[in-house]
Amino acid sequence: MNATSNPQAAAEQASKNYRDVTAQLGLLGLDTSVPGAVRAMAEKTVAQTREVYDRSKDALDASVEMFERTFDAAGQGAATFNRKIIDLAQRNVNSGFDLAKSLAGAKNLAEIVELQAAHWRKQFGALTSQAEEVRALSALVPKAVPPMNMEAQANDVRRF
Repeated sequence: MNATSNPQAAAEQASKNYRDVTAQLGLLGLDTSVPGAVRAMAEKTVAQTREVYDRSKDALDASVEMFERTFDAAGQGAATFNRKIIDLAQRNVNSGFDLAKSLAGAKNLAEIVELQAAHWRKQFGALTSQAEEVRALSALVPKAVPPMNMEAQANDVRRF
C-alpha cells in the first residue's frame, strides 16, 4: 500500500522527517519547531480530510458507474470524454490531498510557503496539460457520437 492511500504511513514518515530535521536544527541552536498542538491539529485534519476524501471518492465512483451506463446509449465517444474528465478530477483531488499531507508535515512557515509554491507550479503545468487533453478529445467526440433522437429525449423529459 502506498503512502497516498495509507494515512498512518504518511503520518509516521512525516513524524520521522520532523524528528530528523529538528535534531539537526537543535545542533545549530535554532528553534523552528511547530508546536505540538498545531501538529496534532494538522494530523487530525489530515485524518478527517482522508475520511471525507474516501467518502467522496466512493460517491464519485458510484457516479462514474451511473454516467458510464447512461452514456453508453450516447456512444462510446461521450463515455470516453466523461471518463477523461473524471480522471482529471480524481488526479486534481489526489494532488490537493497530497499537498494537505505535505503541509501537515511542514516544520516551519518557510517550508509551508515552499510546499505551496511548488504545488501551484506543478498544478499550473498539470492544468495546462489537462486542458490540451480535453481539447484534443473534445474534437474527436462529436465525430464519434451518433445523432440524437430528439423525440426520444422529449419523451424522457415528459416522464420526469
